[in-house]
Amino acid sequence: MKMLTIMIGLFVIGLLSIIPVSFSQPIEKTTITSINDEISLETTITIMSIPKNNILPWGTVHGMITDPAERYPVIIQFFKGEDPVHIAQVDVKGDNSYEYKFRVRSVDDGKVTNVFEGDYEVRIFKVINKPQNNLDLI
Repeated sequence: MKMLTIMIGLFVIGLLSIIPVSFSQPIEKTTITSINDEISLETTITIMSIPKNNILPWGTVHGMITDPAERYPVIIQFFKGEDPVHIAQVDVKGDNSYEYKFRVRSVDDGKVTNVFEGDYEVRIFKVINKPQNNLDLI
């Protein structure tokens, strides 16, 4: 499974350029919980850190899902301490990837608003198909 990447982006000459936030030791925990005989819930928890002196306006949460269950979106929740501060629902693309872009910093008429600043716990929920046993019992 590929590690979830959390990134902050910047518009450069009208194009969106993504610049990764560096983590000395990324913290990530993934658990799988059975829902029924056919599907399970894969939950990933990681940390997003936005520095106080951040100048980049966009953030992105993206990843891949191994064997996603059809018709189930990815749910992404952001927590500051115990308080939920943002939630998103995104569809899984045809290549089993997902991506969510969000505003981190805003500048309007010279007034700067940091939407996100500091450390956040990010919880990502994905519904996956259960692996089938390849042994046929006779």
